Amino acid sequence: MNERGILSTGMTLAVIAGICTALVAATYRLTEERIAANEKAALEQSLQPALAGLFYDSDVSESQLVLQPPHALPGSDAAIIYRVFAEDQPVAALFAVTARDGFSGPIRILLGVDASGSVTGVRILQHSETPGLGDKIESSRSDWVYQFDGRSMGNPQLVGWSLKGDGGEFDQLTGASITPRAIIKAIRETLIYYDANRDHIFAAAATEAEQ
Repeated sequence: MNERGILSTGMTLAVIAGICTALVAATYRLTEERIAANEKAALEQSLQPALAGLFYDSDVSESQLVLQPPHALPGSDAAIIYRVFAEDQPVAALFAVTARDGFSGPIRILLGVDASGSVTGVRILQHSETPGLGDKIESSRSDWVYQFDGRSMGNPQLVGWSLKGDGGEFDQLTGASITPRAIIKAIRETLIYYDANRDHIFAAAATEAEQ
């Protein structure tokens, strides 16, 4: 192929590459809003089970506070707090935190706490616990996580926030104690944090709304 042919081929390929890039960019722009809306809907749906029985009129994912480590919540990675409102009044906070000491590694937990400090729901977001044993922390595999609904730092008292086998008030899982022990510890630490920082959590949301 002579020099003119090579140049012509190169220009043709460049034009084709430019057209393809433009098409990809245009497709992304057209679908970006739809993708964002779908992602938000999926997030909202995943958060709602931890708010069972509560009335609220805000988007659950609308007001969030991200705490980078180090922080006082369970886990050594970022903790996320979703603030939930009804007619601009605080209804609940959802905490996405990590229990670091699961049997097979960290366990990502979603914990809902209403304005009075009572647990509205606990769900497991991510884990690598043993199938048939530790994975019963999932609400789809057993009702173990439901025993925390309605509990708070006063119900039971601090010493009661452990497994029955450790002198506390909560059931363990058959054949597994490390996994539920890690989750109970994370819930307890989150409730302690909420009781100590409740005003700050919702005051931060009010400040964001004013900006």
